[in-house]
Amino acid sequence: MPSQPLLQALVPCPTGPLQVPLEGPPQSAGRGEAGVGLGRDRPLDLSLVIPTYNEAANVAVLVEQLTQLLEGVMPHRYELILVDDDSPDRTWKTALGLTPTYPQLRVMRRRTERGLSSAVIRGWQVARGQILAVIDADLQHPPQVLTDLLAAMHQGADLAVASRHVTGGGVSDWNLARRLLSRGAQTLGLLLLPQVVGRVSDPMSGYFMVQRRAIAGPILNPKGYKILLEVLGRGKVHTIAEVGYVFQERQQGASKVTWRQYVDYMHHLLRLRLGGRISQVHQRFPLKRFVRFGLVGLSGVVVDMAMLYLLHGSLGLPLTRSKIVAAEVAIINNFIWNDAWTFADVSLQQRGWSARLKRFLKFNLICLAGLVLNVLVLNGVYNLVFGQRWAYLANLIAIAVVTFWNFWLNLKLSWRVTQIK
Repeated sequence: MPSQPLLQALVPCPTGPLQVPLEGPPQSAGRGEAGVGLGRDRPLDLSLVIPTYNEAANVAVLVEQLTQLLEGVMPHRYELILVDDDSPDRTWKTALGLTPTYPQLRVMRRRTERGLSSAVIRGWQVARGQILAVIDADLQHPPQVLTDLLAAMHQGADLAVASRHVTGGGVSDWNLARRLLSRGAQTLGLLLLPQVVGRVSDPMSGYFMVQRRAIAGPILNPKGYKILLEVLGRGKVHTIAEVGYVFQERQQGASKVTWRQYVDYMHHLLRLRLGGRISQVHQRFPLKRFVRFGLVGLSGVVVDMAMLYLLHGSLGLPLTRSKIVAAEVAIINNFIWNDAWTFADVSLQQRGWSARLKRFLKFNLICLAGLVLNVLVLNGVYNLVFGQRWAYLANLIAIAVVTFWNFWLNLKLSWRVTQIK
């Protein structure tokens, strides 16, 4: 059991609204809770929050790695704030026992609240740094990525996100079902809340840094594990940077990934969409890229129309079947041109046939989903509005309806283009 002085050094848990202050508490809070050797008269650059629940087996290794890394880049200019939800394995006690060795470590034990997102915000409420950050305690977030995130923040970013979906990113050993769930959740997010989810390539990331000024002020109302959605939705985030990282498999402890996380994610999106006050950050539409995409799409229209005429007009095949074949040929044409021209800057960073094949499969799936809508519109207009003499005009209208669908989802998923300044 930790000694009484150490127990007194536990950081008191804030109460009241989940609201980050514009300025942190004073540096001279005293020995113990404020930490030893932090340099009371010097401001802190970084406050890194580590939310925990039953992570006693990982805490010592993580704190050692973080300390070695941060002491090398910003000695005594940072703090680690571990916020534990009163874990049955006494994670908070294990962490508290480390504080004499690691004076930059502060420990908070929460007894009346639960949840990763609220734990992060409670940690930020007692933080003293100008840059607020979060990292998981299960060693699935590689600590060395912090240096790249810090570099992006020092270059002027309001938000720096560690992403699995940009160059250098990925997952170490996910099965197909988990990959599909993750991508499906992101796609639904793009449909429900594009102005929030569409701003980053990995909106479900739990590894990022944000400037205090960008998140201070509004009352936050997170749901579940995805605190980044709340930061994007309610914060004043203008400039975003992304850094690739490979999500590691857990070595100690049990995974907390369950179907409930995905339910909470959708609930959070709906709450932001229907009832939340979303920060209105004006974003520049990628007009030049959209024009290129549209020109490529016009070439696809020519291919689509020619194939439809050949199959339906000349060979007399049924309209729907002809349309499906014509659309797939047009999709192949469009992918080749988009990969070589519209998104050439991204393609050059993702070389090789394997990467190209992945882009094509994603492009194809997105376009085929649009094709379902295309076929419905085509048949509706053809049969109910214009009649059988206007099949090609009906086809043209159907193509126009799904153009923006194809552009937006491919922008965010196939070529992973995010709005980074």
